[in-house]
This record gives sequence, structure tokens and C-alpha cells, in this order.
Amino acid sequence: MATVEAGRQLLCGGFGRLGCFDPCLSNVNGVISVKSGVNNTWKRSLVRGQVHKSSRVPRDRRGVGPFQGTSGVFHGKGCASRLDSMRYNCQRAESLSGGTAEDQRRPLFVEESDKVTSVPSNGKPNSDVNEFKVDQPLDQGNGGFGSNGKPAAAAINENSSRKVMSNFIEDEAWTLLRNSMVYYCSNPIGTIAANDPSSPGTLNYDQVFIRDFIPSGIAFLLKGEYDIVRNFILHTLQLQSWEKTMDCYSPGQGLMPASFKVRTVPLEGDDYATEDVLDPDFGEAAIGRVAPVDSGLWWIILLRAYGKCSGDLSVQERVDVQTGIKMILKLCLADGFDMFPTLLVTDGSCMIDRRMGIHGHPLEIQALFYSALLGAREMLAPEDASADLMQALKNRLVALSFHIREYYWIDMRKLNEIYRYKTEEYSYDAVNKFNIYPDQIPSWLVDFMPSKGGYLIGNLQPAHMDFRFFSLGNLWSIVSSLATLDQSHAILDLIDAKWEELVADMPFKICYPALEGREWQIITGSDPKNTPWSYHNGGSWPTLLWQLTVACIKLDRPEIASKAIKLAEKRISHDKWPEYYDTKRARFIGKQAQLYQTWTVAGYLVAKLLLDNPSAAKNIVNEEDSELVNAFSCMISSNPRRKRVWKKQILV
Repeated sequence: MATVEAGRQLLCGGFGRLGCFDPCLSNVNGVISVKSGVNNTWKRSLVRGQVHKSSRVPRDRRGVGPFQGTSGVFHGKGCASRLDSMRYNCQRAESLSGGTAEDQRRPLFVEESDKVTSVPSNGKPNSDVNEFKVDQPLDQGNGGFGSNGKPAAAAINENSSRKVMSNFIEDEAWTLLRNSMVYYCSNPIGTIAANDPSSPGTLNYDQVFIRDFIPSGIAFLLKGEYDIVRNFILHTLQLQSWEKTMDCYSPGQGLMPASFKVRTVPLEGDDYATEDVLDPDFGEAAIGRVAPVDSGLWWIILLRAYGKCSGDLSVQERVDVQTGIKMILKLCLADGFDMFPTLLVTDGSCMIDRRMGIHGHPLEIQALFYSALLGAREMLAPEDASADLMQALKNRLVALSFHIREYYWIDMRKLNEIYRYKTEEYSYDAVNKFNIYPDQIPSWLVDFMPSKGGYLIGNLQPAHMDFRFFSLGNLWSIVSSLATLDQSHAILDLIDAKWEELVADMPFKICYPALEGREWQIITGSDPKNTPWSYHNGGSWPTLLWQLTVACIKLDRPEIASKAIKLAEKRISHDKWPEYYDTKRARFIGKQAQLYQTWTVAGYLVAKLLLDNPSAAKNIVNEEDSELVNAFSCMISSNPRRKRVWKKQILV
């Protein structure tokens, strides 16, 4: 019995917060259903759904409490007093999980066999989780000890303890992910952004964000759970066409919302009935009122991944889905004043959603744009897609890939070329096309650039190159094949060579380096949240693990991703899955970071799932298109610096 108690103390201290499952708190959005049906109204900001007969009991839609444990469990008070008023909710939780409340309160430590059994949220033990003897020696360097109280020296025991720790972290992650699920009309529809019980105010972290759900959706797809992704795709599609205005102005119909929230509201005329409504935010309520340009691009990427993972192509073949794809394309491919094939956006229109000097043509948007264009071309039905749209799509793909590969790429050779640029060139065959001044080369870049390796710069505009390294844009350029094969390997070479700068104690820097001093004041407006080496200004975001893993697997270099995952596992669970980390080496949990951040959890799970089954990455990546390669080669051979050819006109 002493051995059992020692194991209990060890695992509770090392992996944190083990307890018993409380079905009254496990169901994020349990509802009392009387009848189904969605009343879709085209000109309403709230999507009204299922009607519920119930006593009006306030319900917390946040699925994680302060005593959350590895098995997704709570030790809290007050459930018994709420049992009668929430009885139906608890019963629904039991039916969803496949077990009764008594089953879910089974002890995690079984004295007879001296082993720990992980109980996931479905109430059934995982058969693939390795058994762990509590008297088994553990490496003291990882916080463990042997049954004799002495450090374990054998390498096999160290590896065993690490494997056990990894299994428990995965179990905890799955429980947290399932507890973040949001239900609409009794069906799962997404995951909330964060489930931090210590946060005094949720702001909009209790909403389902399009970009935040992507790693959650891919995790469910890789696990073979397709319904939640299908529901998410179709319900967000319904929100796309609904009327949206800000100060009497309406954006294009193809705009996808940044987020939405499921609200339960009283039904008019009935004191005992409620209904679920979807309340979308297209940026009109967001901080800074920025439009979510990346939402529609991520939606297309997830739609493609759903079809490839599930084999269900009926969703993408639906008329409304085909129409939704076209609306996004028309919004992105609309003619404007810009001379470049890149997508012109405002500051804060993507993952970096605050003022950080990325307005113009940020790499992240271009990589997602390219990936979405490839996915759309693959999914659009030939008989439905107009010839003009398909031709415009193809032309944009060729021009975009050439522009990014030719002008965004920088390595030691290119850097030295820029250093010797001549300026004020007025001609069609100018070398310095964008009139970049060599003095723009920052001093940090000279030391940062390795002799082997390179990357795509963050932004390019007339007389301006943003030399910062933006992680998501570079990683997704690999995933989408926007970067060439040689460029892709060079990006990973740079990441490997500059590991201490880009990863250090926790993966992964969202950008490098941070804006500091006067530059920070001018570019961010002295943003107190984006202080140097914090949040979007050089903070470290664990959710980027999954993009790193996909890129590494595509290039057959999984050891880089494995190294990053092992580093994250040392702290991420103990630190309660924070949104981001601060300081140059990511030593501190972010000063305003939410804990139990859902895409931190999901990003880790996707990375682990892909390392276990690398072949699944083919459902996410875009391979180099031979047709585009041929067109790209023709563009190169025809000399892009050629002079303009005047067309002869015959006047009558």
C-alpha cells in the first residue's frame, strides 16, 4: 500500500491534477432537447437552432474547472445540489461518453495490480496506453525516484519513464480537447479557444474561432472522429452569406467570420423553453475591428483535409459548399489597384491579429492563400466552376509562386546581392525592382543568417522589405509547396542552425526578432500586450508544433519535430497548457496568456499523431503541381525583366 501511495504522489506531482470524473461538469454545452430543426434566416446576425424545454438554470459552457486532471476529472463541490436541475444534462453526458457517472468515478490507481490506468473522457480505459508499475524506478532528473528512494541510473528506466510521461500528457490533452467541445442543437460544432478556470474574464476566449479550430479539427480527423469537423464546416458556411455590417458598411459576401458563439436564449412566448443560437463575429466586435482574412483560407484547407481523411467527398460536392468556395475565391481574386499577385491586407488580419507592422503583403497570408487556391482547384467541380474563374485561379497560382520564390527568398547569397543593390533604377529591366535601399539590412540579420540555410521574408512592398522571420508563413510555405524543394530544406536548415533563437526552451517563436525600443513604440503604438519577446512580438507559441511537424514529415526530416516535441513535453502540461511564453528563451509563461489554451493542446496532439503515423501528413500537405512547375519554368525562361511589347493597332 505504501508503494501505491508513493506512485500516487509521484504521478499527481509530476503530471498534475488527477481526480475523478464529474459528469455534471464534463459536458460543455449540454442541452435539454425537445425538438430539432434550424430556422435559418438570411438577414439575421443570430442563427437560431434547437428549442429546449427546461428550467432556466445558468450553465457554465466552459468544460475545464480548477481541479482538472489528466483524465479530465474534477474534485469540486456543489454538483449534488445541482443534480436535480441538471439531471438531463448529466444523462446526456453519460450517453455521449458511453459510461455512467459511477463508471467515471472509478479509482485510477488499482492496488491489486499496482498500476495506473488512464481513463479518457469516454469512460473507457485506453488499451494502447502502456501499463506502469508504481514501484518501477524513474529517472530523478525527470522528477522521479526508485522504490528504494535512490536515483535510477539505467537508460532503459529513463526511456520508460519518459514514455509513461508522454502517454499521460497525451491522455490529458485528449481530455482537455474533448472538454472544450461546443454543442449546437445537441451536435458537436467546434471547440472554444480556451478553458482557463483561473481567468477572471473570458473576453472572447469562450468562442469558437475559425483559425483556432483548425488544429482541433485535424486532431479529430486523424483520430477518425469526423462528425465535429463536418458540422463545423457546414455551420460556418451558413454564416458566410449572412448579412454583416459595421457602421452601415457591408464587406463582401465571401467573408468568413473570425469566430462564433453558441448562446442559449429564452424562447419568446414560452417561459420554460430555450433555443440555441449562433452568434458570429466578422470583426465588428473584435479588438481593433480587423477583418479575418485568413478565416476563409483556413476553411478551404480544412474542407480539403476532411475529404482526404474521411473519404467523404459528398460534403465538398454539395452545391452550397461549391458556392461557398467560389465566393471566397471571388473575394480574394477581385481586381484592385495592386500590381502584385500577392493578397493585400491590413494589419492584424491573421494569427497576428494586433498591430505589428504586417500590413501589405504578409507571408502568412500568401502561404495560406496559395494553399487555399490549390485546394479550391482540386475540389471545384468542373461542370460547376466557370471557365473564367478556373483560368484566373491558375494564372494567380503561377504568378504568386513566382513572386514569392523570386522576391521573398533570402539567404547569404541574396543578402549580399541586396547589400550591393543600386537604387533609383527607372527601366523595365531593373535589378532592384522594388527600390530597396541596402541600408535597410538590419544589423541582427548579418549574425542571424547561417552560411547554410535561408528563409522567406515577412513582407515586401515598394522600398520596404520586412526581414523578420515569421514562423507560420515559412512553415506553411513548405507544407503548401509555395517554396521550392531546395528552399524548403534551407528553411529547416536555418531552424536547425538557429535553434537557440527560434526554439530555446519552448517551441516556437512566432516571429524573430522582437521589435524593441523606439521601433516597438512606432510600429505597435506602444502596445502593452506586444511588449518585446511577448505575445505576437517574439513570443513562443506551442501550437506551432503541428505546422512544424507537418513540414518536417513532408521533407522526411521528422527528427527536428521530435526534438521540439520532447522539449515541449518537459513543461507544457505542468504549466497548464498556456497560450504562449515570454522572454527570449521562453522561460516564462506569457504575462497575459490564457491557460488550457485549446489550440496549444490540439497542436501538441496533431504533432504526436503525425509522428506516430507520418503517412497521414499526405492528407494535409500540397505536393508540387507538375502543371504549375511547367508554367513556372516557362515564366523563368521568358525572362521576367523583358521589355514591354507594344501591340499594333489599326485605326480605321
